[in-house]
Parts: sequence; C-alpha cells; structure tokens
Amino acid sequence: MRIDKYLANMNVGSRKEVHKLIKAGMVSVNDAIIKTPKMQVQEDDNVMVGDQKISYQKYHYFLMNKPKGVLSATEDFHQKTVIDLLDKKDQYQNLAPVGRLDKDTTGLLIITNDGQFTHELLAPNKHVDKVYWAKIAGVADENTVNKFAEGLELGDGTQLKPAKLEILKQDIDRDSSEIEIAISEGKYHQIKRMFASLGMQVVELKRLSMGSLKLDDSLQRGQYRELTDEELAELKNKA
Repeated sequence: MRIDKYLANMNVGSRKEVHKLIKAGMVSVNDAIIKTPKMQVQEDDNVMVGDQKISYQKYHYFLMNKPKGVLSATEDFHQKTVIDLLDKKDQYQNLAPVGRLDKDTTGLLIITNDGQFTHELLAPNKHVDKVYWAKIAGVADENTVNKFAEGLELGDGTQLKPAKLEILKQDIDRDSSEIEIAISEGKYHQIKRMFASLGMQVVELKRLSMGSLKLDDSLQRGQYRELTDEELAELKNKA
C-alpha cells in the first residue's frame, strides 16, 4: 500500500500530517529516506519515522472494562463513546465495539477493527455464550430459573432461546436478588426485557464473559488492554 496510508493506518497521524513528515525527510523505508507519499510499501518493509520503527498490524483487539455513562458506539456528537476512552495512539481506523452494552451496563467489551471476527462472535448460529451478573428488583426463585431454561417469550411475542440462570443471593425483606445469567443471543435490552416479562426490574448489569474470554479483574472501569495471543486464539476457536 501507499506509505501515507500505511502510516495513517498505524495512527502515526492523519494523511496531511504524514505528508508533512515525509516532506521533512522524517520517513525512511529499508534505510532510504523517501520523498513521495505515493511510494508503495510492503507490510514486512522496515519503516521508520525518525528513530521509531513502525510495524504494520492489520487488526487490533482490545478488552475493555466498560464504565457506566458511556455509549457502545464509534462516535457521538453529544455523548462519550468507548472509542473516546482509548488513548490517542490506540484509536486506529475502523475500530468498533463487538456488540453493544447499554449506556448504564458495565463490564467486558471487545473492541476491534476485524469485521469477520466480530461477525463470528455475534452470529446467532455460532451460539457464543455471554455471561452477566445482575442485581434485580424482585425475588428470583426456582420458578424463575425454570422459565429462563424453557425459553421466555417477551411481551412483543419474541421467542427467546433457553438461558441458564443461577441465583446468587435472595433478599426477601428488600425484594431483591443477585443472579448470574448466560445467554447465547444479543437482542435489544434482552436481559432487562427478560426480567421485565416476569414482573422484575434489572437494577445493575455487568458482563462477565464472552465465549472463552473473561473480564480482567485487574482492569478498573474505563481501562483496557490488548488481548493476548492465547486469548485471541481460544476465542476464535470457540467462535
């Protein structure tokens, strides 16, 4: 590809900024200073900007602990998005969250520019489980567990696949519960609508895992890191 696209894709700067670096003689390829942004380069060429080596990486995969109050979107003119939480150096082109967590939902979120990978994780026929913790207004019991296992029907007639519900805590006096739920779908506000169909309300919701990937407890809300090679390989294998 052209050297200006190569450097822009690696977040060295905008095309305009890259052109300035080239004009200033700051860019070299295989130890030769280049003069034109149209020069074609290969991914394995030795590309330098000043004394910094710029290695090409086509796809990027990040694991984020999403905080409340942030949109699972690529951009928004009025509200902060998960892309805004990335360091400037990591805001590569075409990054997007894999699926969506509601604005007030926290926890595991994958961000990548690998569209095929996203499709594999989200395709209904792949049955990639997503596990959530939730605090519920209402007392979930064995009857609730059974109804989830059978596959709920929502108020609009949508039939859901069976879901595995585990009751972690019940507080009858305060009419509340804490649960863990595994689903293989990702319909709009699905978990909130599932409990609403049984007369209960989700007060807090956090995603704990997606496929083989678990939320990293060392990440504070709003923090992120790259997936390890092992995590990525296992996740792709499961999908």
